[in-house]
Amino acid sequence: MAQAQAQPTRAAVGDSEFDRDTAVTRREPGVYDAELSAGWTIISAVNGGYLLALLGRALGDALPHSDPFTVSAHYLTASRPGPAVIRTEVVRTGRTLSTGQASLVQFEDDGTEVERIRVLATYGDLDGLTPEVRTSAAPPAIPPIERCLGPADGPAPIPGSSAITERLDIRLDPATVGWAVGAPSGRGEMRGWFGLADGRDPDPLSLLLTVDALPPTSFELGLTGWTPTVELTTHVRCRPAPGPLRVSITTRNLAGGFLEEDAEVWDSAGRLVAQSRQLARAPRP
Repeated sequence: MAQAQAQPTRAAVGDSEFDRDTAVTRREPGVYDAELSAGWTIISAVNGGYLLALLGRALGDALPHSDPFTVSAHYLTASRPGPAVIRTEVVRTGRTLSTGQASLVQFEDDGTEVERIRVLATYGDLDGLTPEVRTSAAPPAIPPIERCLGPADGPAPIPGSSAITERLDIRLDPATVGWAVGAPSGRGEMRGWFGLADGRDPDPLSLLLTVDALPPTSFELGLTGWTPTVELTTHVRCRPAPGPLRVSITTRNLAGGFLEEDAEVWDSAGRLVAQSRQLARAPRP
């Protein structure tokens, strides 16, 4: 009898690269030490979704409720790999919801403190939500994973150094990768399957990364280069089921050097688990 082929080991929630790299250490009540990993950088800056998850973890510890419901972040300066300090404040606590704010700072060589990102968030208990759903939204039509394209399928990676792509398993809809072969569609859309490279299943915290992990829609508008986030608001709607996520991101308006991106994240059970909108600066020529 032929020996069964060994299945690849999947990282567990709580014991994955994502969990280790978003770990925070409580220094004192409300203050946390963190190490921003170089593995989540795009060009030279740390990815905004990774930063959102890092602050989200600190707030989940500081607040009486553990699940992010809505998280709004303003990105003040570009974060760099290395040590950081997160300061949190409880704004309000209630029976079903609690609200807090957090600020991440880093220090220059001369000791000057620089604030990188500031967050206001409301947390609750996703398991306590009513199961009733009334929606006109539908999952995006994306080809099966085996017919979608990953970094190994083409010669054109995201411009610049993109260490984050090694941490992710992203398979893009071929209809949204014209930019990779010099033929952007001009539609400002990006769709694909999303997972973590080590197989870790999604949870509410990783959804904060997911909404900002695909290539920017500006690529399909014919603009390549760094697209820094100015503001990002994410709504987590329910706890995601195990398995790959479907992500759809669209841009309808680029004006004055800025664009918006609206993202939807759907889980393997066909449920809308997260939504976001961000304002970003368009790549400069």
